[in-house]
Amino acid sequence: MTLTKSMVLASAVALSPAVLAGGTHGHGHGSSIGEPGVASEASRTITVELYDNYYEPEQIEVSAGETVRFVLENKGNLVHEFNIGTPSMHEAHQEEMMMMVEHGVIQGGKLNHHMMEMDMGNGHSMKHDDPNSVLIEPGKSGEIVWTFSNESNIEFACNVPGHYQAGMYGDVTFK
Repeated sequence: MTLTKSMVLASAVALSPAVLAGGTHGHGHGSSIGEPGVASEASRTITVELYDNYYEPEQIEVSAGETVRFVLENKGNLVHEFNIGTPSMHEAHQEEMMMMVEHGVIQGGKLNHHMMEMDMGNGHSMKHDDPNSVLIEPGKSGEIVWTFSNESNIEFACNVPGHYQAGMYGDVTFK
């Protein structure tokens, strides 16, 4: 968890008080999965609806090097995440998301924004602000713009405790 990650492009992620881009948890973007994109360079927009506990659509097809704008709408009753990463990235991130629940940041259907600012020591907090991820309360929406590399093992997933295990993940396939 570092607070020094600052690669969020203002045009790449739309933030509101109820929508927070994902994690100073250290599992953000990486060259193997891609990098933050610029909205004006997106080849298309894909709307993804987040339900309790699945996505619609459940699979997304992209091309290597393609920039996609994702519009994310939480249609469920719980807080959900849309996180682009590899299965191992999701597994590591789930442990940190559990800490967010244990400290009262994620409270079922709402986020405690005050607790997200909590000082965990050594420059760490519960902020959730990597450009490959967004945490969304019910009835709210968010956005991620992402440029994909040629990684063959990418998923989008919700890493809120229990959600991934309940089937809330989807495959990113390459053309």
